[in-house]
Amino acid sequence: MGQLETGPLPRIVAGTAKRYPAGVADLLVYHNPVCSKSRGAIEILSERGADVEVIQYLQAPPDRAALERIVDAIDEPPAALVRHDDRFRELGLDPDSYQERDAVITLLLEHPELLQRPVIIRDGRGVIARPSERVLELLDD
Repeated sequence: MGQLETGPLPRIVAGTAKRYPAGVADLLVYHNPVCSKSRGAIEILSERGADVEVIQYLQAPPDRAALERIVDAIDEPPAALVRHDDRFRELGLDPDSYQERDAVITLLLEHPELLQRPVIIRDGRGVIARPSERVLELLDD
């Protein structure tokens, strides 16, 4: 999906997430380009001309410090960051084992593909933009 002509193109980050701390851009997006919700959130941000850093987290997985910032930023339990999809089941994981902060962070360090997406951070606040329109919660100040 291409970017709309009305907004700036997001910067796609290469390398690791820790090299791009909060404050580099107005918003930090942990993005998977094959995810329609992730593409939709970026489209909404582009339409509004937001300054966005995009981290393709499967290519540049977040380190422990980045995952700690994500867990602290979202207004949901840490378990909300874990996808309970086919990969989760293939690994034979038990959802009840990944409810607490440390267990979620450890799991996502080992299996970044299980990170729910997109995760969008702004000024220490974050949302899991499912649906994509949840990104608007970060723009309403």
